[in-house]
Amino acid sequence: MSQVTCDLTISLDGFLAGPNQSMTDPLGEGGELLHRWMFEPEANAAALEGILEAGAYIMGRNMFAGPGAWDEEWRGWWGDEPPYHAPVFVLTHHPREPLEMQGGTTFNFVTDGIESALAQARKAAGSKDVAIAGGAQTVRQYLSAGLIDELRLHISPMLLGAGERLLDGVANVELEQTEVSGTRLVTHVRYRVNPLKG
Repeated sequence: MSQVTCDLTISLDGFLAGPNQSMTDPLGEGGELLHRWMFEPEANAAALEGILEAGAYIMGRNMFAGPGAWDEEWRGWWGDEPPYHAPVFVLTHHPREPLEMQGGTTFNFVTDGIESALAQARKAAGSKDVAIAGGAQTVRQYLSAGLIDELRLHISPMLLGAGERLLDGVANVELEQTEVSGTRLVTHVRYRVNPLKG
């Protein structure tokens, strides 16, 4: 049976982006360094494969384009061929027509909430998993609503000290560790997400 998964790279102090995020520095100061492990593909092959095997993705508006009204010329941070190669559902308050990209990625813009985005993503994914791609606010909403089955954290051995923290305000969930692996640049930890009992 398909699941809802989430893969995120965070610092040891729990940040997935550094301070002062902007259109020119979307991961904030120091945030790019979190992802150094991705440039060692052989050592991290299983983790990278897990990130890219979903049948559909969900992300927040800021992960696609930053806040505010749409710049209709904006096509995302990833160039003409984003890495998803599957439908992506972007949570937003600003309607926009679907954006078809090279390589099989189509960005669909959802204005009626996280449950609607998940229903559309499940339909698009078929028997494959749906991945919550980020950012922090989107992941917190899905975790708090009990809609993520597996959280996969990729923990970078660095301290950002400030920025966008992943789990602030998340409650009523229990994370059951199921697997740990890693290299000098990252520790991969898989958690089964269970609602708190009682």
